[in-house]
Amino acid sequence: MKKSFVLFVLFILPLVVYLFFASGVNNFGKLATLTEKVNGLNGRPSSITLNDKITILGFLGNDLDNKKGHAFNLNQKIYKRFYEFDDFQFVMVVPEGVEEKTVGLRKELGALSDTGKWNFIFMQEQDIAELFGSLNTNLSLDESLSTPYVFIIDKDRNLRGRDDDEDVGTKYGFDATSVADLNNKMVDDVKIILAEYRLALKKNTTRKLMQGER
Repeated sequence: MKKSFVLFVLFILPLVVYLFFASGVNNFGKLATLTEKVNGLNGRPSSITLNDKITILGFLGNDLDNKKGHAFNLNQKIYKRFYEFDDFQFVMVVPEGVEEKTVGLRKELGALSDTGKWNFIFMQEQDIAELFGSLNTNLSLDESLSTPYVFIIDKDRNLRGRDDDEDVGTKYGFDATSVADLNNKMVDDVKIILAEYRLALKKNTTRKLMQGER
């Protein structure tokens, strides 16, 4: 009896504890789907798409000079950390007519990092308003068609976020003016969604290998 108890403590109990915490990660380590099927992108260049990409979506508006701080914060805290992951991209929506300003901003960002996955898409004002509206958040665009908040869009064009945030309840986006919000919340949430897709890819690969062995 004593020997059995010792074996249980040494081998079985640690396994039970591990399975308990592992199941907790699987059950709770996912971002909530807050809005399904946000609008696609209707702008230039037409090659930029939200489909099959993990996207950080932002709205910089037409006053880019006053939004550089937002872009630099996002670049340093989020983009540089994650841009090497497959299918990850930044998409910044700007109105038509400010193309030259984005060239200057991209050049400044390029001095700090590889900007290959920084995308600017130029859209008509009505299309910008409709895209933002399709997110179905409690936030709004200002008169320049910008917001300091950025959003996580998954590969199926769903808005992902938190439905139980300790500060705001439902957290639709992340404030690019707040280094604390980017560091303490957005970094974690981007890690979660990337891990979610990596896990799905591993499961799919394993399933294909097992089917191939039959």
